[in-house]
Amino acid sequence: MKQLIVLSALVLLLASCGNNDKKVASTDAASTTGTVPAAADAENLTTVQWLDSAQNFGKVIDGEKVIITFHFKNTGTKPLIISSVQASCGCTVPSKPEEPIAPGAEGKITAEFNSEGRVGKANKNLTVTANTKEGVTNLFFEGEVLPKK
Repeated sequence: MKQLIVLSALVLLLASCGNNDKKVASTDAASTTGTVPAAADAENLTTVQWLDSAQNFGKVIDGEKVIITFHFKNTGTKPLIISSVQASCGCTVPSKPEEPIAPGAEGKITAEFNSEGRVGKANKNLTVTANTKEGVTNLFFEGEVLPKK
């Protein structure tokens, strides 16, 4: 009788652990992927027009810092939310608008490129993530870093 009670308790414990694991796993998967139901997400999509998505900063001397500015316009009907801007390397520090950009309004993304130790042609890009149909846009800039004299 004692063995039956212990066995029953063990079965209940294992069964309840299995159910909790499934719930936690599905919750964790949704939170780590950051997915939002497609219907809710599609309702907030907008469109953007990049006024200068590729730029050439010309020639600079090794060690100079260059500020590149990319201008855009929210051409959609919903606020434009730029969630992240990532640079292709550590020599570039991007900056994005923290507030949503209203429909019809313009905004800018800047990038500070540090040319120190980067003599030669420079080809860099920024990856912009926003609530647009495309989701991700790449912005490019290039130039040439000349050696110090």
